[in-house]
Amino acid sequence: MGYKTTWYKGIFPALVTPFTADDRLDEAAYRALIRFVLPHVDGVVPCGTTGEFSYMTIAERKQAIEICLDEVNGRVPVLAGTGAESTRAALELTAWARDAGAHGALVVAPYFLKPSFNEVYDHYKALDELGFPIVLYNIPQCAGTHFRWWTAEGMALDFENVIGLKDSSGDLPFMEAMFEKVRGKIGIFVGHDEVVQAALAAGADGAILASANLIPDIWQALYQATLAGDLATAQALQEKVQKLVRIVVRCSSTQAVKEGLRMMGVPVGDSRHPIMPGGGFKREDAEELRAQLEALGKLPLHEVTYDLGARQVTTRLPTVPQTPGTVSDWTMKVGEGFAGPPFQELAHIDLLIGLKDGPVGRAIERSIAGWGDARGLKIINQRPLTLLVPTVTLHTAKQRRLLYEHAAEGVNLAIRQNVESGFLPEDALDDLVLIANVFVHPSASIAKRVAFNNYKAMVQAIRKAIEGRPTVAELFHEKASARHPFKYAP
Repeated sequence: MGYKTTWYKGIFPALVTPFTADDRLDEAAYRALIRFVLPHVDGVVPCGTTGEFSYMTIAERKQAIEICLDEVNGRVPVLAGTGAESTRAALELTAWARDAGAHGALVVAPYFLKPSFNEVYDHYKALDELGFPIVLYNIPQCAGTHFRWWTAEGMALDFENVIGLKDSSGDLPFMEAMFEKVRGKIGIFVGHDEVVQAALAAGADGAILASANLIPDIWQALYQATLAGDLATAQALQEKVQKLVRIVVRCSSTQAVKEGLRMMGVPVGDSRHPIMPGGGFKREDAEELRAQLEALGKLPLHEVTYDLGARQVTTRLPTVPQTPGTVSDWTMKVGEGFAGPPFQELAHIDLLIGLKDGPVGRAIERSIAGWGDARGLKIINQRPLTLLVPTVTLHTAKQRRLLYEHAAEGVNLAIRQNVESGFLPEDALDDLVLIANVFVHPSASIAKRVAFNNYKAMVQAIRKAIEGRPTVAELFHEKASARHPFKYAP
C-alpha cells in the first residue's frame, strides 16, 4: 500500500513558468520567482497546471524542473509535475524526474480522451512500478476526469509508491471521503484556493496553490494558525484573501498570477497562446486584482510628485510598473472603469480630471450654468469638485434613485478611498476637478450592486487617468483580445 512521507506537508506554490517575449523559458525570471517564494514555503511544484505544463514540450518541462532543482538546492522538496495525456509520455517524464533528483512526481489524471476509472487506475499502476513517490492529482475541471472516492482509495491502498493526493476539484464531500478512507495512510493536499482553510481545518496536510506565487507568506501564516488550533485566525486570513483567490481561480489563473507578480515587481512575462493578455483575465479583473494586492500590502510604496503647474504636491502611492514618478500636464486626464457582475448592474465610468482653472474646470462651470438640472447634471462632491453626468436618459424615479443616490454613493466612496491611498492627495483637492460620465443600466434593480460596481469602476478610472493607462504599449500588447463589453456580455 501507499505511505505517508515526512516532507509532503505544508504550503507548496504551483510555480508559474516565466516566458520571454520571444516565447522561450526565461531562466533568470524563474530563478527570481523561486527565490521570492522560498522563504515562506515548505516545497515547490514546477510544471503543474499553473506552470502551463500542457503548453510546454517535454524538453522544456525537463529544463524547468532542472532549473528549479538547481535553484532550490535541497532547501525544500521539489514535487515535479510530470502528468501527460498518455501513459507513455507520463512514464518518460516521471522516470526522468526521478533520475534528476526530484522528491516526487505530481501526476494529473490522463486528460482529453477521458479514460474510464479502470483505465485511470491502470495508468497510475504503470507509474507506480517506477518506484518513485507519486502524488495523485485530481483536477476534473481541467482533466475532464473526476476521481471517485473508491478509485482514489484503491490507488492509495493498492500501490506501493503513492504518497499523497492533491485535490483541486473544490469538492469538499470528495475530500471528506478521502479523510475517512485514507487519512494517515497518505498525505492529502487541497489544491483549490477558495477552500484552503476549510480543508486544512478538516484534516488536510497542506496545500498546492496558484495564489501561493503571490501571497506565500499569508498562506503559511494560515497553515501555521491551523496547526496551532487557532481556527479564528485561520478563518480571518482566508476571508482576507478570498476575493484575490477567487479572481485567480476563476479568471484565467496563469495570466492572473503572472500579471499580479508583475504588479509586485516580480516580472515573469505572459502566458502562452491561446491565453492572451486581456482575454480570460480581463482588464477589469486586473484592476480588481491590483486592488486586492494593494489591500494586502503587496504593492511597493513610492513617492510620486504631482506637478500642478503653479506648485507641486508629493504623495506616497502603492505603485505598479506603469506608475510615473512625476504626474504632469493636468490639462485633461482621461480614465475609464468597468465593473460587474451582474449584467444589469454593471457600471461603466468615463472620467475627466483636470485643474479647476483649466479646461475641465471651465467645462463644469459652463455645463452647470447652461444646462444644470435640465440635463440631469449634478455636483456630488465639493473636494475635489465632482460633476456627475448620466450616460443614459433617466425616465423613472427608480432610475434616478439608482443613479443619484446609489451610483453617486459608489463614486464618492471611490474618491474617499483614493484620498486615503494618496492618489488624490489632500493638498491637491482644492486644485483638482472631476467629471464622471456614469452609466446605470435602465433595468438595474440591486441598489447595493449598483453602488459597489460604481465604486470599483471609479477607483479604476481615477488610477488610469492619473497613471496614463492604458499606455500605447499596453494597447498594442492586448489588441488581439480587444472587445466591446456590451456586445460580448462579460
